[in-house]
Amino acid sequence: MSVLPQDSEARKEIPMARGLLDYFPAALAEVSRVSLIGNEKHNPGEEMHHARGKSMDHADCIMRHLTERGCTDVVFANGRTYQVRHSAYLAWRALALLQQEIEEDGLSTMPRGAK
Repeated sequence: MSVLPQDSEARKEIPMARGLLDYFPAALAEVSRVSLIGNEKHNPGEEMHHARGKSMDHADCIMRHLTERGCTDVVFANGRTYQVRHSAYLAWRALALLQQEIEEDGLSTMPRGAK
C-alpha cells in the first residue's frame, strides 16, 4: 500500500515539502535526531529502525514529555552523552501514535523503518 494516493489530484492535497518540511525544518531535524539517539540506546549496533515492541505507551509518554516541555533530558548511549529536548520526544511520540492509528484504520502498512 502506497503512502500517497495514486490519483495525481489527490496527491497534490498532500504537500509534504511545502506543508511540512518547509514549515518545520529544524523541528523535523530534531525529531530525526531523537530517532538516531533512541536507536543507539535501545538497539545498539543495529541498523536504525523503530523497534515497535519495545514501547507502545505513546499517549502516556506524550503527556510526560509535555509536562517536561522546555527542558532537556540527558541520554547515555553507545559511549556518548546526548542532550535531548522533551519537546522533541513529544513530537516523535505524537508521530508514532498517529502512524499507528493510520495503520490500524487500514490506511497504511507498516513503514520500511519499523520492525
